[in-house]
Amino acid sequence: MFDFGIIPPAMFVGMVLFMLYGFPVAFSLAAVGLFFGIIGIATGHFSEAFLQALPLRFFGIVSNDLLLAIPFFTFMGAILERCGLAEDLLEGTGKLFGRIPGGLAYAVILVGAVLGAITGTVAASVITMGVISLPIMLRYGYSPRLATGVIAASGTITQVIPPSLVLVVLADQLGKSVGDMYLGAIGPSILQVAIFMGYILILSILKPASMPPLPKEVRGDFNWALLFKVLSGMVPSIVLIFLVLGTIFMGLATPTEAGALGVVGAMVLAAMHRRLTWPLMQEAMRSTMHITSMVVMILIGSTVFSLVFQGMDGSRWIEHMLSGIPGGPVGFLIFVNIFIFVLAFFLDFFEIAFIVIPMLAPVASALGIDLIWFGVLICVNMQTSFMHPPFGFALFYLRSIADRSVKTSDIYMGALPWVCMQLILVAIVIFWPQSVTYWLDKGPKVDPNSIKIEVPGFGGNGLSLPPLGAPGGGSPQMPGLTLPPLNGLPGQPPAQAPATPAPPPATDLSQPPKIN
Repeated sequence: MFDFGIIPPAMFVGMVLFMLYGFPVAFSLAAVGLFFGIIGIATGHFSEAFLQALPLRFFGIVSNDLLLAIPFFTFMGAILERCGLAEDLLEGTGKLFGRIPGGLAYAVILVGAVLGAITGTVAASVITMGVISLPIMLRYGYSPRLATGVIAASGTITQVIPPSLVLVVLADQLGKSVGDMYLGAIGPSILQVAIFMGYILILSILKPASMPPLPKEVRGDFNWALLFKVLSGMVPSIVLIFLVLGTIFMGLATPTEAGALGVVGAMVLAAMHRRLTWPLMQEAMRSTMHITSMVVMILIGSTVFSLVFQGMDGSRWIEHMLSGIPGGPVGFLIFVNIFIFVLAFFLDFFEIAFIVIPMLAPVASALGIDLIWFGVLICVNMQTSFMHPPFGFALFYLRSIADRSVKTSDIYMGALPWVCMQLILVAIVIFWPQSVTYWLDKGPKVDPNSIKIEVPGFGGNGLSLPPLGAPGGGSPQMPGLTLPPLNGLPGQPPAQAPATPAPPPATDLSQPPKIN
């Protein structure tokens, strides 16, 4: 525990106590880092030269092009949250699936996945679907626990589905490509949607009364007009998804450039729905400013903390403790996910990404764990931070827009089955890493032992060099070129070597020197 001194464990405990007391995370991290940095300088455990790197680190944060994707994706989500696209999607898919038990639940899950792929923010998805779907589901006999649970869980799928903000932050902290993180998250995203829909299917068979189909007069007839309504909501969404994700996967745009394209696409969609107004833009810009400034401040505070922590050999202390966990890489991943699951009760996903991941990434790399797999796994786990009672933000969002007739206890109890399904996905990703790595482009596999380097010779019609032992005096010959023999020029007698001067006579040291 104290193999690397008492200061690294004391820093970690101090950080936890500060945040449990309720201080803002950004200022708590910076204060703890500077406080223990001063103690370390006074006791000789820390060199003040480390602090000279702080200005450069701060400049690196504000000049990081990758982090520009955060305000772009946030701004895009804020516009789409208010542009009316979600209403069209929910109305069309609700009527399409409304003729079967659980149809509205299926519609909420699918629309949650689509909104996740075009907004990247949980709040927008949960609030939008809660405002539109929750009253309808309750009106037509859905269980309050099922209705609130499926809306909250479908909103949190946004955490895993690209272009998730969590994946952008994790890519920055792990030093990996955002495009690779997005590709790695495709498999878990599909699995999460399939698990949710499988649960609704089983429940509709066992308890059909808890999710009855919509009445005929509400859902209407299944005709071309209904299909056109569904497609009119889906096609613009697919186009926007291509603008954002397709350009990244095809290498046509960086994540920052794709975020800017997404903003333009969101503004076009808002204009198509006649919602592009100046008040909407003001509200979207205000929301983007709040989230971006929060992220930057947390990142600056975590930089101060991590710089001092690493200067105190804190990273070596963490690696020393976690590398000895029984079970090897799998045991490490199980422990880390339990640890993050508990932390998610108290910390936001940004705080976990900026504080905990820099401590765990070197250990994962030392154990030979693919950091893309590791990052996607952590992202899958952190979606539970929005769901588990009593601090899940998705539950707070739902409580703020739900009718007073919906009990808070129903919201909390309704979330538990969906948290269990999210943890099932965590276990799947741990024991089936190909669910992440299958989608990555690893390039051609080359065995280093099979590589042969051949230097081309001068054979054929060009110059050739025979071996040194060839006839003709042993000297190499070239066509059209005669080299002089080693003992002289052609046609000339061999040159006589100059005579070696005779050595001077030895001096007899037994006689006195002669002076002339």
